[in-house]
Amino acid sequence: MADTARPRPQGAPTGDAAVVAAALERRSIVLVGMMGAGKSSVGRRLANRLGIAFVDADAEIEQAAGMSIAEIFAAHGEPYFRAGEARVIARLLEHGPQVLATGGGAFMNAQTRDLIRLKAISVWLKAELEVLTRRLRRRNDRPLLNTADPVTTLADLLMTRDPVYGEADLTVISRDASHDVIVEEILTALRGSLGLGM
Repeated sequence: MADTARPRPQGAPTGDAAVVAAALERRSIVLVGMMGAGKSSVGRRLANRLGIAFVDADAEIEQAAGMSIAEIFAAHGEPYFRAGEARVIARLLEHGPQVLATGGGAFMNAQTRDLIRLKAISVWLKAELEVLTRRLRRRNDRPLLNTADPVTTLADLLMTRDPVYGEADLTVISRDASHDVIVEEILTALRGSLGLGM
């Protein structure tokens, strides 16, 4: 999978966000969590607040492969996709600071988790099954949910993944609140993690 152009930051941060952005130095903020947790939509707003780039790992994978994730799964299978995903995330982590939204399964890779610990601050956007089910009901582009009983499949994925997501540096609850509220909660958690004491 080849390199792709990275989006530019939207503007200079102000206030507390500027202090957080400066404290990151070259570290990225990596959003982890289940599909439907809001990593991309929240991540874009968070990056705008911090004045740093937003990168969606899934979009980077699709652009590099020239096909959708569903097509990659269908043509090559999940192991092939996961190997490419790990390579792309490793490459992206060389280019901080940025807000990086990862796919739901990316953090399950132990090497990827180790790299994220080394080069980033990870934030788990934790969402309950009911919230995820409601959000994902409108989507049909999730290969892992193409089953006879997608809700049970989702519940099984949560049971497997939640303990691993729990290894993230920070946890913020994704729920039916505005994205701006979630962004503020992430910024508050980052200030505490970075020892800024605001």
